[in-house]
Amino acid sequence: MSGLQGLSGSHALVTGGGRGIGRAIAAALTSAGAEVTIVGRDTAALDAVVAASDAHAAISADVCDEVALRAALAQAAARKPIEILIANAGAAESAPFGQSDAALFRRMLDINLMGVVYAAQAVLPGMVAQRRGRIVVIASTAGLKGYAYVSAYGAAKHAVIGLVRSLALEVATKGVTVNAICPGFTDTDLVASSIENIIAKTGRNREQAVAELAKHNPQGRLVTPSEVADAVVWLCGAGASAVTGQAIAIAGGEI
Repeated sequence: MSGLQGLSGSHALVTGGGRGIGRAIAAALTSAGAEVTIVGRDTAALDAVVAASDAHAAISADVCDEVALRAALAQAAARKPIEILIANAGAAESAPFGQSDAALFRRMLDINLMGVVYAAQAVLPGMVAQRRGRIVVIASTAGLKGYAYVSAYGAAKHAVIGLVRSLALEVATKGVTVNAICPGFTDTDLVASSIENIIAKTGRNREQAVAELAKHNPQGRLVTPSEVADAVVWLCGAGASAVTGQAIAIAGGEI
């Protein structure tokens, strides 16, 4: 069997691992036996994850800063080769297309696409040399369909899924799989900000604002971070060795 033979002892690196989906993924990989390093900008949040034993080590870096991110990943790999990369760091901003300037599009592309590119380019040579590796990108249902008022974010998420599909073919014979997980609206700080925006702009109460987002999910609810994390752990295991180049929706049937 090609690919990883199990997570025990494997070194996994999670970007954006300080909160939300990233923290849930770090905790799930740790529970599965992986040695987990998290990367992010909020040092206090990262340290709290390590203190809670949801990860083993933390390094502060901005995924949009290629030099800093490569240095962080080299530091992590010096301790132990990275066999699993979870490119989770991302951000979303909303605005009507007519008010979405070039700077907004660049911000969305920098963090949601180029942050993945930098991380993957840093770890892939080692994975190919070992002929074993997993790259999982946390994308979004916005990369599979359109949503109004998030054209820049949607464009960036569509781009990163295109990257996943192309890279998966490039390394298909090298023991490395590359996949995307596409969560629907998930109960995280990011969605909490969207809820606050709905409340502020529409005058709806919190329950109504949550319902506005949950209506996209046929199950009528927000996805939980642990549900996303469970899918990631599966993709990282030996049982998913034949799964590559996929964009898997965790969205209650939305897609």
